[in-house]
Amino acid sequence: MTEPLHPRPQLTRASWTDLCGTWQFAYDDENRGVKERWFSRKEPFGREITVPFPPESAASGIDDPAYHPVVWYRRTFTVTPEDRAGRLLLHFGAVDYRAQVWVNGQLVARHEGGHAPFTADLTSVLTEDEEQVVTVRAEDDPRDLAQPRGKQGWKPGPHAIWYHRTTGIWQPVWLERVPGTYIRSLRLTPDLDRSALHVQVTLNEAPRGELRLRVRLFLRGERLASDLYELNGAELSRDIALDQGRLVRDHREILWSPRHPNLVDVEVTLLRGEEVLDDVRSYTGLRSALIRDGHFLLNHSPFYPKLVLAQNYWPESHLAAPSEEAIRREVELVKELGFNGVRIHQKVEDPRFLYWCDRLGLLVWGEAANAYTFTPESQERLTREWLEVLRRDHNHPCIVTWVPLNESWGVPNLERDPAQRDFVRAMYHLTKALDPSRPAIGNDGWQLVAGDILGIHDYTPEGKTLLERYGTREAVERTLTSVQPGHYPLLPASRVRAGEPVMLTEFGGISFAPSQGERWWGYGTVQDEEAFLTKYAELVGAVLDCEGIAGFCYTQLTDTEQESNGLLHADRRPKMNPARLRAINGGYPRSMPAEFLIETHLAAESRDDEVRR
Repeated sequence: MTEPLHPRPQLTRASWTDLCGTWQFAYDDENRGVKERWFSRKEPFGREITVPFPPESAASGIDDPAYHPVVWYRRTFTVTPEDRAGRLLLHFGAVDYRAQVWVNGQLVARHEGGHAPFTADLTSVLTEDEEQVVTVRAEDDPRDLAQPRGKQGWKPGPHAIWYHRTTGIWQPVWLERVPGTYIRSLRLTPDLDRSALHVQVTLNEAPRGELRLRVRLFLRGERLASDLYELNGAELSRDIALDQGRLVRDHREILWSPRHPNLVDVEVTLLRGEEVLDDVRSYTGLRSALIRDGHFLLNHSPFYPKLVLAQNYWPESHLAAPSEEAIRREVELVKELGFNGVRIHQKVEDPRFLYWCDRLGLLVWGEAANAYTFTPESQERLTREWLEVLRRDHNHPCIVTWVPLNESWGVPNLERDPAQRDFVRAMYHLTKALDPSRPAIGNDGWQLVAGDILGIHDYTPEGKTLLERYGTREAVERTLTSVQPGHYPLLPASRVRAGEPVMLTEFGGISFAPSQGERWWGYGTVQDEEAFLTKYAELVGAVLDCEGIAGFCYTQLTDTEQESNGLLHADRRPKMNPARLRAINGGYPRSMPAEFLIETHLAAESRDDEVRR
């Protein structure tokens, strides 16, 4: 039997306990649970739920999509003498939206933000008994539009482009045994210009006595580096030198890319003398992602992103993936359709999804779930959660662009309100300050206030119109200033162009014509599979033929509720032959005339490798 994938693949230990499965459950529609101390009682919990599936979903066993702004969870777990030897941590992958956690009736954690993880140290609240009790209260007000919510609807049911809600626990919960002084975080940043890997390790506390840290790097079992450092505080920051000649000579075997997703395994060990106190495993991909001369560059070479918009929403489990297998299969499906990347839309994905993107080779644009109103509270909420997301996902090589805001979501008056434009600029610059290793876009789609890429949303149904708007660089400049493909102008009057690449980051949206009485939302319909493929080839072919376009993102991967404009059905069955879609997506972009030569040489090198093997 295959061992389950660690819920946090970027920082793993051998000892952890999965707490997903059956929990006791209760609604608290009158919000009286705290006053009545449900956190220290058993009798209010008259139902059962399967964690980590939200109660609105069928997979949870509850299957109730009605308004329930407060929900409670309860379960027991056992502790061993080994668990008491150091510290015992309780981790939550994500709880939407506001969480409180008690263990044995003692409050151990509060957290706000429905897409970011948090941890509680249980050491001081464990009783002498073997059995312990954990209770969770989650509050998720469906009508609070200042709350970052993404595509979760505020009406009783799905409407327009919004779906059923995801309340409460929706990512894994697990226990982890650690020593008294342990490795709390690990930040890995490749620097190809300097042939180095920057490593930043943070402990939970300043070391007591003399401690050392050993960092070892391995590529497919071969040791690349082994360094030993003395610790003078809770944080260590070092550059590990890599073989520059080898990075150049053997780049296909060492650097990370969608075609060659090479991963470097990282072992970090905390030592007191020769005694191992803590030992964690991680990985990185040696790659660079930057913008230059109107192109996106991967490993310093022009690269044309062919992305697909992914809601990553399942009918039976909503934002939570129905299984580990479904997570991996989602990545495989994107690649089988001929895309080299995915734009996760209005959702911060499960780290296990990012793991498979890292391992199988798929670019990711990381996006926040947005609010819908502009208030001091909505700004604070989004900023806090975005900081946690940047921290959690920094190490994933698959993530090549950050997008904190979509269109004008949460900033509905960009044209007339300087404060809203300042907020977009602030989110862009904050992102770049915390992670200068990747491109970032302040807001994507229209009214593009700040960003390294100009991402345009244009759902015109005609390929000839796309060519008119973006076929030449002159046409692109004219479109940016004079054409309004959607609801708002593309550029605010104050925006000065600085050579940013232009990408069509939402287009297409083709769907089959709905039958009588069928709910539908989309951007254009066709009657059958052949008509779909013809229209798809027309639109994608036109985009690839646009000299002024440096990449695209097609809408969208799967049908999602009433949005039936996916390339796959909601259950992930293809609507048409994937090989035909892959062939269309495999066309060469006019904006990168060297693409054909690059692909030809890569194919020749791959054949040489097969012959040698």
